[in-house]
Amino acid sequence: MNAAVRLAAVGVLWLAPWLSAQAQALWLDAQGQPNAAAHEAVRWLTQAERDGLRPADYEAARWVRSLEPGQRLPADGAAAWDAALTRAVERYLRELRHGRVPPSQLGARYDSASLPAPELPAQLRAAVQGGRPADALRAATPPWPQYPALRDALVHHQQLADHPAWRTPVPALPGHKLQGGQRWAGLATLAARLHALGDLGAAPATDPDTFDPALQDAVKAFQERHGLSADGVLGKATLEALDVPPATRARQIALALERLRLTPLPAAARFVTVNVPEFMLRAWEHEAGAVHEAFAMRVIVGKAVSTRTPLFDEDMLRIEFNPYWNIPPSIARGETVPKLRANPGYLAAQGMEFVGPGGQTSSAVTPEMLDAVQAGQWRVRQRPGRLNALGDIKFVLPNSQNIYLHHTPSVSLFSRERRDFSHGCIRIEEPVALAQWVLAGDAAWTEARIRQTMGQPRPVTVALPTPVPVLIVYRTVSVRGGRVHFAPDLYRQDALLERALAQPRHPASGAGTVRGGS
Repeated sequence: MNAAVRLAAVGVLWLAPWLSAQAQALWLDAQGQPNAAAHEAVRWLTQAERDGLRPADYEAARWVRSLEPGQRLPADGAAAWDAALTRAVERYLRELRHGRVPPSQLGARYDSASLPAPELPAQLRAAVQGGRPADALRAATPPWPQYPALRDALVHHQQLADHPAWRTPVPALPGHKLQGGQRWAGLATLAARLHALGDLGAAPATDPDTFDPALQDAVKAFQERHGLSADGVLGKATLEALDVPPATRARQIALALERLRLTPLPAAARFVTVNVPEFMLRAWEHEAGAVHEAFAMRVIVGKAVSTRTPLFDEDMLRIEFNPYWNIPPSIARGETVPKLRANPGYLAAQGMEFVGPGGQTSSAVTPEMLDAVQAGQWRVRQRPGRLNALGDIKFVLPNSQNIYLHHTPSVSLFSRERRDFSHGCIRIEEPVALAQWVLAGDAAWTEARIRQTMGQPRPVTVALPTPVPVLIVYRTVSVRGGRVHFAPDLYRQDALLERALAQPRHPASGAGTVRGGS
């Protein structure tokens, strides 16, 4: 080998590590400098707030500085820069898709079969190498159908953060409430806020003199979106909701987006969600590669103070028509037995009976029997009938917490704005509609047959043709008909999530590992 050949060989060996790094690099061009994909990825990180994430978690400002005009990566630092940016982007995509805290840390348990999650690192590499980095971002976006609308709502409220309508407080209301035709010094501010929030279609050309019909209709729209009585009267509760700054609402929306990330989308063709603070049940169907809402109904959930509905998922397996209510031991000991000691006639009046360990029944209210119930030797159940607390239908999703969906004889409660009245189970407003939907795979179960069976005096159990996953979720923000709706933090779960997210987080790329150039 002559000298020239040997020199060339040595040169190739010296270049080999750099050439290998170039072959593996995602974000470098042929000259070892950031490519177009790097600029796009850094833009994702800087705009992470649009999804309720924090750009600082991914060192967005640092990456922006490294891409400033005139900056060049040194040859011996380019590979480290590329690897660190990859770690930051992978973390961003992972947290965009799956969230930042485990659901168990928030008291939620979701373990039903869900749609397969994409292999985000592989998706990222394939998308960048194929010249389509946006494909990786789309793959990481949560698949829930509400997500895009919630993200748009977040951006809108972020843009309102410095709106002048919230810079000064409004004056006191005349007589503690404002009704149609009245004057008030805060009308101009009221109109400005309602217009900014989208409840008032067009801003008045001049400051309003009175609380006119257009403003009243806008107040009604605002009240309906905030779980308030939509009477068009500006009272204390409505004014307090209007006083909430857009930045605070933006944080609330960001928490709802995080909850969507933490909730796996079921793989089943049909599934049900119950959103506790919204007091709503929704039925969902997969169709043509997308998920759409089949119908929705109002529900009643567990009391916020004492008997909260837990957050979990489980498969609905069967329906029980005209069910017995087997009163849970805690309720029997804490409520039923004390009532029976005070009034033994309560047992017969409520259609209840005692059930022994062998299945034997008794209606004798004696001190000995009540002691046996307290000791767990006997139990209390309510027979089917018009007084039965479960109504005439029960949807069973076996779980260790004895939670199920059922109807109720107390139908007037569904008209309340706040509906946390149960011992933890979920009372549903339209049981026939839900029964039809979950039994749709069995043509024999028509609406007429469902209603007829509900009217029988004895229990009837029907297995579902296909199990239907039920997810008990918690989001204080939802989108209905293109309008964003807010609910109170009923169980203080938003506060819990906010505390978890406020914990210190380490930068994605590893401090001190990225060197800039000049």
